[in-house]
Amino acid sequence: MDVEKSIAALNNPMRRKILEWLKDRSNFPPALPEHADLDGVCVAYIQEKAQLSQSTISNYMGLLKQAGFVTAERHGQWTFYRRNETNIRAFLSAVQDELLKP
Repeated sequence: MDVEKSIAALNNPMRRKILEWLKDRSNFPPALPEHADLDGVCVAYIQEKAQLSQSTISNYMGLLKQAGFVTAERHGQWTFYRRNETNIRAFLSAVQDELLKP
C-alpha cells in the first residue's frame, strides 16, 4: 500500500465524490440490457454525473485505479469501474496505524 499515492489520489473533491457515488449503483442510470450482468459503472455514466470531460474523467479514474481504490474491467469499447473495498479498508487501516502509533 503506497499511502502517499493514495493520499494524492484523494486530494481532489471530485475524485472523492466519485468514490462516494460508486458505493451505490443507484447513483447512476440503469445499466444497458447487454451490461446488466456486469459489476461496476460504465465510465460514460461517471463522466455524465461529474459533468467533466472524457479526458479529465479518464485521468481521475486512472489515478483512483493506480491508488487501488477502484478496479476497472473492459467490455468491448466500455470500461466499468467499481470500488475496491479491500484496498480502501487497507488504506484506512494504514493511515490509522501511522497516525495513532505510540
